[in-house]
Amino acid sequence: MTIEIKKQAESKMTKSVESFKLTLTKIRTGRVHAGLLDHVQIDYYGAMMPINQVATVTASDARTLTVQPFEAKMGGIIEKAIRDADLGLNPVSNGSTVRVPMPALTEERRKELIKVVKTEAEDAKVAVRNIRRDGNSELKAKLKDKAITEDDDKRSQDEIQKMTDKFIVEIDKMTAEKEKELLTV
Repeated sequence: MTIEIKKQAESKMTKSVESFKLTLTKIRTGRVHAGLLDHVQIDYYGAMMPINQVATVTASDARTLTVQPFEAKMGGIIEKAIRDADLGLNPVSNGSTVRVPMPALTEERRKELIKVVKTEAEDAKVAVRNIRRDGNSELKAKLKDKAITEDDDKRSQDEIQKMTDKFIVEIDKMTAEKEKELLTV
C-alpha cells in the first residue's frame, strides 16, 4: 500500500525534473543548437504544427541555424513564425532555405537569462515539494483509516523526504550547470 504511494510520488517527481530539463533546453546560451526552435509552431495548411514536422533544422555553424522546409513554398511562413515566436531572432529567407543568425548574448541578457533559470528552478522545486506533501497526505489518510501502522507511516514519510532531497539536489545541479553555461562567453 505505501509502496504504491512512494512509486507514484517518485514518478511524478521524475516528470517534474524532466519538465524542468526541457525548459532549460529552451533557454538559449551562446551556442546554437537545433532544439532552440522546437517550440515554434508553424501554420501548416490551417493546422498548427511544430517546426520539426514541416522542416529540417540544423546548426550550419556556431552562430547560425539553417531551416530547410520540406515544401519550398513554406519558407516565408516559417520565417514569419520564427520572427513572431518572440525569441529575439531575425530569420532571413534565401529561396527555399531560412537562415537564422544568432546574435551574441550581452552581459545584461545573460543576467536576465540566469534570473529566468533560477525562477524555473524554484518552480520545479515547489512542484517536487507539492508532490511530497500530497504523498504525505495520502499516508496520513491511510494511517487515519488504520490501513497502515504508525511505523509504516513514519518510514514511508522518511523515504519520500529522501526522494524529495535527491530530486532537489538534481535540480540545483542542473541549475548550476546552466548558469555556468550562460556565463561562458
